[in-house]
Amino acid sequence: MSQLKVYQYPKCGTCRSAVKWLKEHGHELTLQHIAEQPPTVEELRELLANSGFELKKFFNTSGEVYKALGLKDKLSGLSDQEQLELLAGNGMLIKRPIVTDGKKVTIGFKEEQYGEAWGNA
Repeated sequence: MSQLKVYQYPKCGTCRSAVKWLKEHGHELTLQHIAEQPPTVEELRELLANSGFELKKFFNTSGEVYKALGLKDKLSGLSDQEQLELLAGNGMLIKRPIVTDGKKVTIGFKEEQYGEAWGNA
C-alpha cells in the first residue's frame, strides 16, 4: 500500500476529486492544507526536483492571488529563490493538488495522468 502526501485545499473541487480518486485506488493519504500550512521553500525545492517540471508550473496562474499580485508580468523577473519564497509564503499561489510519494510528483488532477502515476497502489 503506498503512502502519498497530498498538498490540497479542502474547498477546491479539483482537490476533492483527486483525493477521492486516490482513495478509490487504494492509497493511504497524508493530507496537508495548502493554505494553512504551505510547503516550505525546502519542501518546494524537493518537489520541484522530483517533478521534472519547471517552477512556473507550480503557480496557480488562474488564482485570485496570482492575478492580484500581477505575477503574470513579474514572475520572469524573479529568481528561483524568490519564486519559491513567494509560493512558500502563500499556499493559495500554488497549483493544487500536489501529490508525491517522495520520489515522483504530480500537479493538478487529470484522471489519465493519475492512472499513469498512481494507478497501482
